[in-house]
Amino acid sequence: MRVLYFAWVCDAVGVGEEQIDVPVDVLTVGDLAHYLKGLSDGHATGFADPSRLRAAVDQVMAKFDAPIAGAGEVAFFPPVTGG
Repeated sequence: MRVLYFAWVCDAVGVGEEQIDVPVDVLTVGDLAHYLKGLSDGHATGFADPSRLRAAVDQVMAKFDAPIAGAGEVAFFPPVTGG
């Protein structure tokens, strides 16, 4: 699965995207965030506080309980405001 990181999440992780072989027990966006947190110190920093993150599955905004089965891409980013 292609995983994308934006803004300070990208800075923490150290890359803008990576290809991840998702374990079979990772079923939701939240499960994926928890899994990613354990990959490196940078990932741990980027995913330290999931309440500061938003996600999109295949370019559609998704909550952390959204399933990821069959998804080609999951993106993580900070909340965005307009003005």
